[in-house]
Amino acid sequence: MSRWLALAPVAVLLALTVLFVGYALRHDPHVRPAALVGKPAPRTALRPLGGGQALVPTAQVKGPVLVNFFGSWCAPCVEEAPALMALKSEGVSIIGVAYKDQDPNTQAYLRNYGDPYQAILTDPSGRAGVEWGISGVPETFAIDASGRIVAKRSEPLTPQDAQALLESLGR
Repeated sequence: MSRWLALAPVAVLLALTVLFVGYALRHDPHVRPAALVGKPAPRTALRPLGGGQALVPTAQVKGPVLVNFFGSWCAPCVEEAPALMALKSEGVSIIGVAYKDQDPNTQAYLRNYGDPYQAILTDPSGRAGVEWGISGVPETFAIDASGRIVAKRSEPLTPQDAQALLESLGR
């Protein structure tokens, strides 16, 4: 009987391995959760870049807006910078949220890659990122005039992605 008890941990480990490998083989890694789409945007107040009184991102702009979470340390954020600058040149309102970053690094990033944002807020602890349900950066949310999230993009924006976000806002 003690021999079977000695094999029990091995059997449990083997069963867990089969379970996790089975899940991994059937799980699509490209699926990005969009739990907040269709719901009001979180009202988390964040400090503006450079200091000042905390503000709610969606309260900064009247009408439809994009909220873009980015970081100076994020290589894919550099990749999407031209698409954001193109949106700015089209008159699209974009609020930037510097995610888990330090102000000097964010400021250097904006000098190097352009500043497409109407306002830049900071989330150094990542608390707002959790409330917005982000899984990493960059992530961009399309917010309609009523403050409801209508679409989300969890990868670097391409011109086609940017157009799809604008279409979700009725532009």
